Amino acid sequence: MDIFAALFAHTAPSARTFFTGNLCTTAQFADCGYLHLLKSGALTLSRSGEADLILNEPTLLFFPRGQAHRFTGAAEGGADLVCAKVDLGGDNGNPIGEGLPDLVILPLAENPTLGPACDLLLVEGFGDNNGRQAAIDHLFDYLLILVVRHVVASGLVNDGVLGGLADPRLAKALTAMHEQPRHSWTLDDLAEVAGMSRTRFATHFRACVGRTPIDYLTRWRMTIARDLLAAGKPVKAVADSVGYDSAAAFSRVFARVTGEAPRQVKQRLR
Repeated sequence: MDIFAALFAHTAPSARTFFTGNLCTTAQFADCGYLHLLKSGALTLSRSGEADLILNEPTLLFFPRGQAHRFTGAAEGGADLVCAKVDLGGDNGNPIGEGLPDLVILPLAENPTLGPACDLLLVEGFGDNNGRQAAIDHLFDYLLILVVRHVVASGLVNDGVLGGLADPRLAKALTAMHEQPRHSWTLDDLAEVAGMSRTRFATHFRACVGRTPIDYLTRWRMTIARDLLAAGKPVKAVADSVGYDSAAAFSRVFARVTGEAPRQVKQRLR
């Protein structure tokens, strides 16, 4: 069972490179998520309310959200960096971002599975081959998936959908919802998929994911609906794709969850 396949199909994380080179001064970041790969040199990381952190070995840093931070390169030699802005996918209640820590620090020496992708990224980032920008962006996309896989497998996230996917029983129910959003799931159905009693499943799901199973299912359906609307699908067809018998019933739920009517979102995104 691939617990990420359906989730990434609709909320695929992506990254776009904006800096490659030597940082010998101070740079500030604040407006979105970031991936930073330190190749060599020394770098001081500063964040409000946190003690400064000095990095002096190859390290991958992942800021899932727009947490303000500042880098200062070493006075001598600076620091060689490749940096990308991160989009975890989806505008409303993005499930991948829920539960992730504010910062994930992964020294490459301690995380050998990241090594091959990081090596390729650095070769492209500090080279001058044709197609360099596209190659770096795709490698960062791949790195994002590796990082998400790592935080789930390592138990670094305990709540949100990633926390749920780290639980073998809840993962079965979540994957079923992700793969079959059109199905008329009931609480009893989902508890059976998870192999748990109805009461135990409902309590454990809410404690781990932070929402009731049916509320999570509704929000997941609206995430898929938003993608379909952005692709130009008619509202009636979108409603049917996410399990609603009528466009009117779907539109009411969509507006309640997202704060916008389906046609408004469709027009804005197109």
